[in-house]
Amino acid sequence: MTAQAEPQSVGMTQRLSEFIVKTNADKISPEAYEHAKVAFMDWVAVTMGGKDEPVVIKLLEYSQIMGGDPQATILGHGVKKNVSQAALINGTASHALDYDDTLISFFGHPSVTLFPSLLALSEWQDINGKDFLTAYLIGLQAGATIGVCASLDHYMAGWHATSTLGHMASAAGCAKLMGLDTKQTAYALGIAATQSSGLKRVFGTMCKPYHAGKSAQAGLMAALLAQNDFTSAEDILEGPQGFFEVFKGSVNEDVLALLGLGWDVINISQKYHASCHATHSPLEAAMAIVKEKNIPLAEIKKITVYSSKLALDAAGKMVPSCGLEGKFSIPYCVANALCSGITGNQAFTDDKIKAPDVCAVMEKINVKLDPEKTALESRVVIESMDGNKHEGFSDILQQIPPLETKKDRVSKKYSDLCGPVLSGKKIEQTSEMINDLQSVKSMRMFAETF
Repeated sequence: MTAQAEPQSVGMTQRLSEFIVKTNADKISPEAYEHAKVAFMDWVAVTMGGKDEPVVIKLLEYSQIMGGDPQATILGHGVKKNVSQAALINGTASHALDYDDTLISFFGHPSVTLFPSLLALSEWQDINGKDFLTAYLIGLQAGATIGVCASLDHYMAGWHATSTLGHMASAAGCAKLMGLDTKQTAYALGIAATQSSGLKRVFGTMCKPYHAGKSAQAGLMAALLAQNDFTSAEDILEGPQGFFEVFKGSVNEDVLALLGLGWDVINISQKYHASCHATHSPLEAAMAIVKEKNIPLAEIKKITVYSSKLALDAAGKMVPSCGLEGKFSIPYCVANALCSGITGNQAFTDDKIKAPDVCAVMEKINVKLDPEKTALESRVVIESMDGNKHEGFSDILQQIPPLETKKDRVSKKYSDLCGPVLSGKKIEQTSEMINDLQSVKSMRMFAETF
């Protein structure tokens, strides 16, 4: 009698691939689609806002050298590049202001890694809005699932999760949009994962937004290669010397069991300040204290900010030397918010960070590590000249507004960032299209509107 081999359990990469392939629109809640449309409006807004940033212009100039067929629109520039370049350039533009959304399970910025590749592919292949949003939701969920398994250790080791996880999220979304089978989808994840990189050391330079564009580009490339049966490891996540072993993390069965039962898109946090998300809780807490206690700036003696190691690693530039570095400076962001209340992109120029009133407040700010804090929450203590101490707390990742509030705030952000580029009529027209994106028959028509 021949001994029977023990059945092998299905690995995480395979299970994730099956989820991507087998999950269709009818398995996704209407609420998830509403959140996805808000995320897309926010993404278009920050892309238009960042379209003329120097890093974007440099990539446009690079694309001129490389050439290629005009397949997909570079938003706000009225030109088309090949889909790979479009994903790279639009992805970089959307993260150039550091004004885009974040997701706690992703340990970074998900939409800037997904929408650029999906829009380029959808314009090129003239795909409809419903399929576009479905691919986004599935790609986002795949990336978030990998993120939870990678854990905070991955980010704290120095990896920029927006980049590392973004490679695979983009590949997952593109694989869904292209209708790849399970084996091809596993290949796409493997091709994307073996390209994954992105170091936090480059925060404050052009490389940080480039990470987002590169993730979108690499994920699209991975799916296109996998469609042609370009092979890769089919256990890239859990296999020996695979993603988790090398980049930190492990398979979490409890998380995998939830695949398809909920949608992390509802937990996305849009930004309402144009700086690193790690600066938001400190400035929100400080502004709330000053407003509630009616403390004049001249009466502030000292401000102490208590934040996590994660926040300090991301936004710990104590004395920023340029506007871009100001986006990663807790002291500057707090001081600027208290002095001007203006926290949009106009607050992050080389001149603004040297403003005398802001610099004077920065000198009163002391940022301290609180080992009990693990994410982006922050406690702020303001001591006034009379010796009184006033304390406040904020955790922007937990204080996510309801859907209708999100819609209203993102709509205003959209008008604000698109205003310098689009007419009022076109802003209204495109807003209506996004709000009804499930009914849009041609994403090519949508993209060409910009």
